[in-house]
Amino acid sequence: MPHRSRRVPRGPLAAATLTVALATLASPALAAPVAPQARVFMVNPVQSSGDQSLTDAKDAATAVPENQYALAALRNLDASGGLSGTWASVRSDTGASAKLADVGTYTRHDDQFEQVMAYFWVNEAQEYLQSLGFGGDLPGANDRAQPVRINQWGADNSFFTDKKAEIRFGKGGVDDAEDAEVIVHEYGHAVHNAQVPGFGTSLEAGSIGEAFGDYLAVEVGAAADATYGWPMKTDLACVADWDSVSYTNTAPHCLRRVDTDKTYADKVGEVHADGEIWSRALFDIRGALGARTADRIIVNAQFGFAPDTSFAAAATTTVATAQKMYGKQAAAAVRKAFADRGIPGV
Repeated sequence: MPHRSRRVPRGPLAAATLTVALATLASPALAAPVAPQARVFMVNPVQSSGDQSLTDAKDAATAVPENQYALAALRNLDASGGLSGTWASVRSDTGASAKLADVGTYTRHDDQFEQVMAYFWVNEAQEYLQSLGFGGDLPGANDRAQPVRINQWGADNSFFTDKKAEIRFGKGGVDDAEDAEVIVHEYGHAVHNAQVPGFGTSLEAGSIGEAFGDYLAVEVGAAADATYGWPMKTDLACVADWDSVSYTNTAPHCLRRVDTDKTYADKVGEVHADGEIWSRALFDIRGALGARTADRIIVNAQFGFAPDTSFAAAATTTVATAQKMYGKQAAAAVRKAFADRGIPGV
């Protein structure tokens, strides 16, 4: 291609060009769009208030005090005008879709509140993983727009489906998307599936999946409390304090815990119950190494799991990952956490 010389304007045209250029230099840079401030629960209202007597009261706004909501930015939204962005996309819902202009006013009585909660907490979970280095010095872990459907499942249950790689939140009692720890638990399944497509095809792999969901929920909630200065007035190890008020009769209300004394010998063949063996090991790794180091090891190790992994194989992989990332002492701490649960092979 021949070289074309740039023509330099002269005379009046040059003066006009110079004026435009100077005006352009003098004009302020366009400000970045301001993220809408949304009303959300500070993880959940039982955890933030410490009040174990809170109940659903048929979705009543008055069931939760005003001071248990906080305003927080909805980050990474795209230009669609709805709850869709870089890391989360609310694809369907009951009732009208949330309006960005109103996200600071919805209460739990409004269907739109759960839409806002789902967007905020899925985004928060991915941002937490990225703060650990995933998508940076470590491989990305579900670093995509996660599709979410709200109240489309007509039962008090939520799940991740690998057929459409989407999360569906249920309703009944405390609607599931009102509790950040339920939202993040389901996001944990999406993370596992992104790391290892089809993960969870054996009983022990399924148990590990439930355990990681619980553990990630606890970690993301704790990190958000620290980031925003929100109170945590219940036990960190208690998962889904708010959602569980509808189906537990005694306090503290917990869906499950990540600090039980269960060991491998206590397996009963049900993924949620057996998951408490694995989640306690993860919680102990956190206690030994600190949240950031532990979570970098735990999540990074999962890339090496098989879809039908056993406890023994996954534990061995996690120990090896700790050794590679942080050395002998970290590997010893991880090995001890699994050995204390009676997991074979470590």
